[in-house]
Amino acid sequence: GITGAFQYGLQVSIINSPAEYIKTFVCETWLKRYGSPPSAQMITLMWSFIVSIYSIGGLLGSTSAGYLSVRFGRKKAMLFANIPALLGAALMGLSQLCGSFEMIIAGRLFSGVCGGLALNIHIMYAGECAPRKLRGLIAITASTSIAAGKFVGFALGLREVLGVEALWPILLAANALPALVQLLTLPFFPDSPRYLLIDKKDKEGCI
Repeated sequence: GITGAFQYGLQVSIINSPAEYIKTFVCETWLKRYGSPPSAQMITLMWSFIVSIYSIGGLLGSTSAGYLSVRFGRKKAMLFANIPALLGAALMGLSQLCGSFEMIIAGRLFSGVCGGLALNIHIMYAGECAPRKLRGLIAITASTSIAAGKFVGFALGLREVLGVEALWPILLAANALPALVQLLTLPFFPDSPRYLLIDKKDKEGCI
């Protein structure tokens, strides 16, 4: 859950705290490029892109989750979800250094793809691996993980943690940490019994 639905909750909440810093960064970058400050409408438009592009990425991730989970299995599909997560974290983390607010937009898009994949495959994988008596309990870990991700996102955004002007790129790149945790731990997990039996025809592996 920490590396599945948690990613979705984290990215939904983490963008709120550095809003003013990002708008200032967009304004400064625009001024350096074009020699004149952007209009208030343009700043609002760029900020809207940064926030809403996550949903576009989530749509792309959600629509591809079914295919990837059948083609490669639930576990490998979860591991694949870390590729856009790490790519998005790198783009957002380096955006200020490179002087490109477009990198934040692209990073949010890739983070959305990760969130869409992770949220859907997490529910599928956990439900199929859970013992029958614990299936209901395991299924709600998705909701719990989303709530935990939102809480951690808000906590990291506090001024006492990463919610200051000098650290907002690190704040946006924080989703790299759960992605790395998953890359190190998930290979030791079993694959879904349902996937092994129905998709791979591996009865012994399923048992």
